[in-house]
Amino acid sequence: MFENLTDKLERSFKILKGEGKITEINVAETLKEIRRALIDADVNYKVAKTFTDTVKQKALGENVLKAVKPGQMMTKIVRDELARLMGGTATDINLTGSPAVILIAGLQGSGKTTFSGKLAAMIKSKRGRQVLLVAGDVYRPAAIEQLKILGEQIGVEVYTEPGSTNPVAIAENAIKYARTHSINTVIVDTAGRLAVDETMMQEIKAIKDTVKPSETLFVVDAMTGQDAVNTAREFNDRLDFDGVVLTKLDGDTRGGAAISIRSVVNKPLKFISSGEKMDAISVFHPERMADRILGMGDVVSLVERAQEHYDEEEARRTRKKLYKDQFDFNDFLDQIAQVKKMGNMKELMSMIPGVGKALRDVDISDDVFKQTEAIIGSMTPAERSNPELINASRRERIARGSGTTLPDVNRLMKQFEQSRKMMKSVVGSGGRNALLAQAAKRR
Repeated sequence: MFENLTDKLERSFKILKGEGKITEINVAETLKEIRRALIDADVNYKVAKTFTDTVKQKALGENVLKAVKPGQMMTKIVRDELARLMGGTATDINLTGSPAVILIAGLQGSGKTTFSGKLAAMIKSKRGRQVLLVAGDVYRPAAIEQLKILGEQIGVEVYTEPGSTNPVAIAENAIKYARTHSINTVIVDTAGRLAVDETMMQEIKAIKDTVKPSETLFVVDAMTGQDAVNTAREFNDRLDFDGVVLTKLDGDTRGGAAISIRSVVNKPLKFISSGEKMDAISVFHPERMADRILGMGDVVSLVERAQEHYDEEEARRTRKKLYKDQFDFNDFLDQIAQVKKMGNMKELMSMIPGVGKALRDVDISDDVFKQTEAIIGSMTPAERSNPELINASRRERIARGSGTTLPDVNRLMKQFEQSRKMMKSVVGSGGRNALLAQAAKRR
């Protein structure tokens, strides 16, 4: 999302490279480039100007340590100010009430229905709550069907009233249904609407006044850039929502909305969403986003995602097999499955500091493991359990059976041995536990 902005900010910091100290002259040139980079990224002009003015004051008033170069000091100041501009810290969702009611609003096509499903899945799995999805978009029959499909996919009940054209009554009746059936969280999906459509805006306000939600979220398509910020401001003036959700962050977007929206609307960005998968939703962490904008990666989020899919019993079993040199291709397949559950491969790699930029123009398909799985699938059960059995003739047979070549099989065998050695050394040194402990401290 922020690739172009990251490149331009890196170039602006190079102006200070080799300088002995920060001065008003060299910082002015750097900030001019930073402001230009932000505006090119579709950041609101007033926000960009205020941001660079603040950075300038802090940079000129900073006592630069001898051990820290001016370029590094400027990067630190910009990083901290970016995080502050986007909200400073993550803001939790409000789930008070019996039931807690979350009202979803936004423009048509912004991704409200898909987000409603993702939010329901997150609240169900991470908070352990019972969730009811409410199909409140009576103008688009496809939205009701879509919500039903999503509900079935994530194991969440969907409340509908076939034939009803009154979204206020539907939402009110859904809450009564939730109370009767001991459901403690209700998510109301509503129709898309324009801020200039008075009838539709009165309708969403009536829904809010009736259900009295503990949380009203405005869903906006990040691909609309600065228009997203303007739309959020207009909706907030009428609806006074509690937080913003940015969707479609995997699309062709320059990221300006994420940087501007908090400052312009004075409401926190609570969630970011990308893709169609139900787990492609994240709590918005301003500090981590600032790190990613500046090409520093996001190791904490990477470790947290690993923890979510971490099977402790399976890990204990694998650890024992590694100690005894019994780690085989069945275990290798299990490890691949764990990694695939964590999400899009390119996104995962971009969280590693320094790796994202190197892979920017590299196409990493989610089918990256397909060949590996095909090769292992062509092995006999005995070969998977005992890799030492796989001699030259067996490798040729496996290559033919998997539709690959002998060099492909040889390469996998080598990678398997390297992985086995590396994993054994990490497990032996307690590396994983150390990494998780480090991540916990940074939260």
